[in-house]
Amino acid sequence: MSPQPLAESAGSLVQSVDWLAVAPPLIAAVVALAVLVADLFLPEARKAVLGWISVAGLAAAALMLLPLLGGDRATFCLPGTPRACSYTADRFTLVIQLLVLGGALLAALLSITNVDDDRRRVPAGEFWFLLLSSAAGAALLPAARDLATLIVVLEVASLPAFALVGIRHGDKRSSEAALKFFLSSVTATAVSLMGVSFVYAATGSLYLTQVAQRLPHTGGQLHTLAQTGVVLTLIGFAFKTAAVPFHFWVPDTYVGAPLPVAAYLSVVGKAVGFSGLILVTVVAFPSYADVWGPALAVLAALTMTVGNLGALRQRAGRAHSAVRLLAWSSVGQAGYLLVPIAAAGYARDARQAIGSTVAYALMYAAVNLGAFAVAAVVGRGRPANRVSDYRGLYATNPPTALLLAFFLLCLAGLPPGVIGLFAKVTVFSAAVDAGLGWLAVVMAVNVVIALFYYLQWTAVLFRAPEGEAVRHRVPAPLTAAIALTGVAAVALSGAPQLVLRFAATGLF
Repeated sequence: MSPQPLAESAGSLVQSVDWLAVAPPLIAAVVALAVLVADLFLPEARKAVLGWISVAGLAAAALMLLPLLGGDRATFCLPGTPRACSYTADRFTLVIQLLVLGGALLAALLSITNVDDDRRRVPAGEFWFLLLSSAAGAALLPAARDLATLIVVLEVASLPAFALVGIRHGDKRSSEAALKFFLSSVTATAVSLMGVSFVYAATGSLYLTQVAQRLPHTGGQLHTLAQTGVVLTLIGFAFKTAAVPFHFWVPDTYVGAPLPVAAYLSVVGKAVGFSGLILVTVVAFPSYADVWGPALAVLAALTMTVGNLGALRQRAGRAHSAVRLLAWSSVGQAGYLLVPIAAAGYARDARQAIGSTVAYALMYAAVNLGAFAVAAVVGRGRPANRVSDYRGLYATNPPTALLLAFFLLCLAGLPPGVIGLFAKVTVFSAAVDAGLGWLAVVMAVNVVIALFYYLQWTAVLFRAPEGEAVRHRVPAPLTAAIALTGVAAVALSGAPQLVLRFAATGLF
């Protein structure tokens, strides 16, 4: 072969990187490294500044989403094949990245006070490095458009989260929670990797669009291999979404982790799992909708039922019952999030159905982070964080109590939490439109079950306190987190079309 064709072939492999497209996760990653290096030189008394640097970095990463609103961008593509790209910044990517970076920013605000209060057991530099690294991986995931990148960034988001759960030195509960979280996540990754390897062997490609084109044409033994790969990949992502029966790690992990980390996992961790599940089902495996559609419908029914029944069983006087209730509630909410994805397996326009999941996820992120922010305030004075500890909160801190009541009503889907009501109606409509009437009935029953424990907690806030009322001091970072989530929840309830239009137009 002459030197000229060799040079042309080598040149075709050299690609220019679209730095603007990758800017949001890249900024988070760069700030993570900067914080880790700065930690080496800052004296102990000044390490609180690392938290504010992290908050500023996450805010800058979120702001870099604005220049990307003009149109879809892609990078790391196969030469001559425009649709086969490893990284795509489309509308779906930007919405999930907004959820991830916004959720990480609020978790960082919650963490500033927590890290400062627990400085003897929580090393500041390592904490902020791990949080930012996980956020960078989570922001990369919705943009991943090949199976290898999807698995790698999934672990980039997950591995730092294991360490965050167990970061408190000398805390047995924290270590046990981290171990349980680690073992379940590693199992999920192993299953996913096996599934991806089978899909690659059957199709000869890792790019999601090429996998979607080639899967229907596999025959003989390759067809069996492809089916097995699809099923194993879905099982792996079911672990990540905490779908029943892969949910067992959630309650203990949330209780054992620092409260801001539990808040982070409840929102950002879910966004990672569900965005990955959406990509592999709707983008990569549309030809197997008759397999994953019914499977996800059953998982949705089981997840919402087990999650709500688990929350219903929590006793108000039990230690950590407030966090456990939020943990079981998050499992139930995961069931609602699965409904539109299952409906996409039956709908003519699968990608439009996905908008319902994203709209619900945005609502859930705002109000759930708000509930965790109030739990962080109460937990400062009452470390056991029982539901009964919230009794009389309105008497001592009316704005905080009213906001928590509003967050709980949003999660329950009751006015004045209009956004919660509309989001549930949108998910319900997606099931009915797809012909999943039985799943819509199961969802309706679970919404009624959830009303009981949400309203029960809400009522506790306004009861007269027993004994002397405990006034909870609210530091500035916690005030900012509560205020931001409150403004977001109220604004979305006042103008729900800001979110719900995603359900009507689709995202891809």
